[in-house]
Amino acid sequence: MSLGLPEIILIVLFVLLVFGAKRIPELARALGRASYEFKKAKNDLENEGKEIVDAAEKAAENEAKNEDKKEDKQN
Repeated sequence: MSLGLPEIILIVLFVLLVFGAKRIPELARALGRASYEFKKAKNDLENEGKEIVDAAEKAAENEAKNEDKKEDKQN
């Protein structure tokens, strides 16, 4: 589903009627800030998730190495 020219014109007219021409720049700025904050939060969460996974992988590797050492000592 895509928007054609008539639909876009109707949406723009509706926004103009509801908010007025003076408030549209304010709304655009607020939308831009919200989009920026959302992307920033998403990237922060992705980085934190990668750090957690990396830490878990390192812990698993260390545990495997310790088990190998214990087996070598027993033999």
